[in-house]
Amino acid sequence: MALLLALGLVACGAPPGPPPPPPAPSPPVTTTTTAPPASGTTTSAAPPSWQVGATPLPRRPDGFGEIRPTPAALRDRRLPSQDFLPPPAGGRYASTIAPVPPDVLARSTWQSACPVPASALRYLTMSFWGFDGRAHTGEMLVNASVAGDVTRVFGQLFQARFAIEEMRVTSPAELDAPPTGDGNNTSAFVCRPVRGQTNWSAHAYGLAIDLDPFCNPYTKGDLVLPELSSAYLDRSWVRPGMVEPGDATVRAFAAIGWSWGGAWREPTDRMHFTATGG
Repeated sequence: MALLLALGLVACGAPPGPPPPPPAPSPPVTTTTTAPPASGTTTSAAPPSWQVGATPLPRRPDGFGEIRPTPAALRDRRLPSQDFLPPPAGGRYASTIAPVPPDVLARSTWQSACPVPASALRYLTMSFWGFDGRAHTGEMLVNASVAGDVTRVFGQLFQARFAIEEMRVTSPAELDAPPTGDGNNTSAFVCRPVRGQTNWSAHAYGLAIDLDPFCNPYTKGDLVLPELSSAYLDRSWVRPGMVEPGDATVRAFAAIGWSWGGAWREPTDRMHFTATGG
């Protein structure tokens, strides 16, 4: 989770009467996934478990965490989603658009110094399919000007059963947390600068979305973010949650005028969709 925040310093330029808001991120929860066995082998061993956000990485001189091989439990990542909000009735897509409730704003990264006023943001709730094959409800803050477009795009992703692990509002504590390299939260508004720069990221305007970051890493030189996601640089091994050139996800965002960072050369920001081109 600290991943997305480390990511918060990069070219990633790096939710009516809403249901009770989810609590601020709590201590790591143990979730279990099974990595695929090597071809031609069988195994009866218990599947490996993984605690997201449990193990901070040593920092590199540039402030990011050490780039390490992807743990076996995350090579074909299929962790279950936690239900902070009630799942959609009957497994059908549902979405809401509302002004940001005060309690949600208070647990977000918004502050008076941000480049957009709180009144320019909207709180979205949207259904999504988890890697566990179940329908869940997520939340997101976006710029008011794109709120309707974003809910339509995620409706299309729901129809296509695109897998999303987590969708929640980023908290201030995450911005300062040590890097763990294993986060996979789909989010939009985060009040932060472009990585390694002082100008505001498109995320700080609520005009960019990072989709399944772990499955769609950012790369620049020897930097891979999230830091443990190198197994997902092999785009020939297509796994759930991956965005591919020309796929339904890219087409859905393109239809509302958003571009995809996975088409960039340097950096290549596979998780990133933006309304501003940056």
